[in-house]
Amino acid sequence: MLIVISPSKKLDFDKNITVNDYSIPTLLNYSTELIEKLRECSINELTKLMNISYGLAEQNLERFLMWKIPFTLNNSKPAVYAFNGEVYTGLNPSDFTNEEIKTAQQKLRILSGLYGVIRPLDLIQPYRLEMGTKLNTSKGKNLYEYWGNIITEEINKEIIKNKCKHLVNLCSNEYFKAIKEININAKIITPVFKQQTNGVYRVLSFYAKKARGLMTRYIIKNNIENVEHIKAFDIEGYSFSPQQSNSQQWVFLR
Repeated sequence: MLIVISPSKKLDFDKNITVNDYSIPTLLNYSTELIEKLRECSINELTKLMNISYGLAEQNLERFLMWKIPFTLNNSKPAVYAFNGEVYTGLNPSDFTNEEIKTAQQKLRILSGLYGVIRPLDLIQPYRLEMGTKLNTSKGKNLYEYWGNIITEEINKEIIKNKCKHLVNLCSNEYFKAIKEININAKIITPVFKQQTNGVYRVLSFYAKKARGLMTRYIIKNNIENVEHIKAFDIEGYSFSPQQSNSQQWVFLR
């Protein structure tokens, strides 16, 4: 199987890590084109484009201006260690063994507004560019139009290369929309995580994000090959609900 997850707005480029191996994003030529476009924006334009504060816009313009190729361990960091949001709290790759990192490198892909598709050990430089950003480029009025079929084709290459029968979607809707589902050469399974509040089960964003990371960790740590085995996921009180699930959406409750 192949797993896809979202990136994180929160980054950690301060904490030092020791890595035995790393890789380079495969779609850097597209990233470079986006960076050149973003460098043309003023701070005020970035605040509106990204719906962020002036201070964050200033920080990210500086990031875009400092972004440069080639990527090295001196100016970049492997993506799985650089992202620091709730999904990555659940994933917690800091204690992965070398074999588990190799499993992650094979099974896991991160979708990104700037980098398209990233492997866990792909080096990235600090950035903020959400997939839903309405950045005008020569290819259209937003990043979905910019990436077009590129992300889908890249995911299909991985599916064919690794002979995957299933794509496990642990992305947010914002990021999974960058994949054209009808063209994916595998069956798509989307786990959904619901929390009981006041007697009703609901998807609560904070908990759902962490749960996506926990499930990704569960698959990698157990090197799961048969997608049916992820129904046994029971970390932090979750359990599979056959009653609320269907063939494409697998619901986990707690």
